[in-house]
Amino acid sequence: MSREKLIRITTIPLSLEKLLEGQLGYMQQFFDVTGIAAEKERLEKYGANEGVATHHIALTREITPIKDLKAVYKLYTFLRKERPAIVHTHTPKAGIVGMMAAYFARVPNRLHTVAGLPLLEASGFKRIVLNAVEKLTYRFATGVYPNSNGLRQIIIEENFTSPTKLKVLGQGSSNGIDTSYFSSEIFTESQNIQKRKELNIPDDDFVFVFVGRIVRDKGINELVEAFARVQRKHPNCTLLLVGPFEDDLDPVSEETRTTINTHQKIITVGYQADVRPFFAISNALVFPSYREGFPNVVMQAGAMGLPAIVSNINGCNEIISESVNGFIVEPKQITPLENAMTTVLTDKAKYKTLQSNVRAEIVSRYERKHMWQLLHQEYKELLKKN
Repeated sequence: MSREKLIRITTIPLSLEKLLEGQLGYMQQFFDVTGIAAEKERLEKYGANEGVATHHIALTREITPIKDLKAVYKLYTFLRKERPAIVHTHTPKAGIVGMMAAYFARVPNRLHTVAGLPLLEASGFKRIVLNAVEKLTYRFATGVYPNSNGLRQIIIEENFTSPTKLKVLGQGSSNGIDTSYFSSEIFTESQNIQKRKELNIPDDDFVFVFVGRIVRDKGINELVEAFARVQRKHPNCTLLLVGPFEDDLDPVSEETRTTINTHQKIITVGYQADVRPFFAISNALVFPSYREGFPNVVMQAGAMGLPAIVSNINGCNEIISESVNGFIVEPKQITPLENAMTTVLTDKAKYKTLQSNVRAEIVSRYERKHMWQLLHQEYKELLKKN
């Protein structure tokens, strides 16, 4: 008996690798799964690792109307041939291209996950265009899945689609967290001491860690300034930045870049395939992003036992409860961020309380396999209706 076909689409393979890690391989037990993205060679490598089929479509992350229409036609042709039961897209560009192609190919279940809204930081004509694209994506979809309750509320407030089309699975997240993989118990004390030594971090320094793209809208400008202020008063601390600079899309300020390059207590290690060793040598996550869907980094850090200082934005303020497993500060503001960082650094009793709560909060709410099961159940329910 042949199985139903499931097509999953992201703009680039990195999203399949990181945002949906393991998920397509899990779904392969129940469906014939195909992953679609740009960057053919990397996509094929991903497919081999996950045990799923792949199909390359030339997608871009920028606004490129001609290329996008070509991608829609190529994807439409592929979908007409394959006739999948479900097409499920992630990321904005894959969303509009995938949902439009699936609509015209008459795919019965057209699902789009919203894991963030970059348009919230746009203005003027660009914002008008992005708003229109978002509404069009949702119109072509049969179901829209914000990965946080806060994001669902924003979509309703922006009038992008009817609330009846929206659904948050579980307590949020696109993929949950593998709490056995993200565990501080994996790393020995001697390994952590050696890692600190490699990075020239003193044994007694309190380490603030940021994991993500080193860009403006992740709050890096504010983070670097807040840390510099804290470190002047409390020298025994380090800021560890784990992630790539993206100067072509959303660069940090020149002043921030100079501080990062010259400050003796700011360490950058670039993109890392495995971020766990860096969490293991750190004491607290600082994640002052301007916008998110449901940030994996905050869950990962929590599973590794790190209290977090996060922005008061959707997703972040659902994972972190104020003074329970971290602190919540208003985005784009330096002083509240500085104050929170000072508190976790200097108030030992408060830090110990936060630290004692963080892992249990993540394990009880966001275990990865549970999220996969919820999504599989959602697929089954949809197929029953066809």
